[in-house]
Amino acid sequence: MSKTIVSKDFQEKSILVSREFNAPLETVWKAFTESESLEKWWAPKPWRAETKTMHFSESGYWLYAMVSPENEKHWGKMNFLKIDPMVSYAIEDEFCDEDGNTNTELPISLGKNTFTKTETGTSVEFKTTYNSEEEIHKLIEMGFEQGITMTFEELATLLEDVKI
Repeated sequence: MSKTIVSKDFQEKSILVSREFNAPLETVWKAFTESESLEKWWAPKPWRAETKTMHFSESGYWLYAMVSPENEKHWGKMNFLKIDPMVSYAIEDEFCDEDGNTNTELPISLGKNTFTKTETGTSVEFKTTYNSEEEIHKLIEMGFEQGITMTFEELATLLEDVKI
C-alpha cells in the first residue's frame, strides 16, 4: 500500500506531495479535474468540499468551500493556468471569499499536478511554490500536511472501492 509523502524544501520555497494510487490514469485524472469527484475527497474528514463554480480549462478556475460539520465555510480558488490533458496541470492556488476575491493575508501558491502511469496504477506529484519560507511555515501551522495526507488517503480509499 502506497502512502502520501510530503517533502518541504525551504530553500526552494516549495512543498512536494506525492502518492501512487492503485487506479488507471484516466480515473485519477478525473478525480482531480471534475468537481463531482473532487467533492468526494478534497477535504479532511469530517469536513467536505462544496463547489460553487468549476471551469476546468486554461484561464478557468475552481471556486469551492471547505465545509465543517457545523456548516462553517473556508473558501479557496484554484486558477487553472496550463493544462496538458492526462499529463499535468498548473494552478495558482489561493484563499478567498465566497465571491472569489483573494485573501491577501494568507499564502498564494503556484503549483503543478503531474500524473504518471505506473505498473500498478498512477503516480501523482503535486508541487507548490511560495513567495517566502514564512508562507510555508504559515501553511504548516494551518495543518496543510495533515490535511493533504488525509485527503489523499480518502481518495485512495474511494479509488480502491471504485467510488470514483
